[in-house]
Amino acid sequence: MLWSYILKLVILLPLVCGLMVGCLLLWRKFESRMPGKPTSRLIGVKETMMISPGLRLAVIDFEGRRLLVSVGRGGVHLIDKVDA
Repeated sequence: MLWSYILKLVILLPLVCGLMVGCLLLWRKFESRMPGKPTSRLIGVKETMMISPGLRLAVIDFEGRRLLVSVGRGGVHLIDKVDA
């Protein structure tokens, strides 16, 4: 009786976990194609870089300009902007 339970647990637990991970991956893949989502975005994050544990730099495209911003616990600060 106990061996039957352990065998079911060993087989079904990884199967259920695999199905959950597979569903999450499919959701991420098809999320952009769902109705109601805009196909083209006005803002795009091109790259981010971690500077320190609480500070990160990000390059953002917005209306033909590239913005370099720092993002930290204190907020978001514009460092530089360049016309692309």
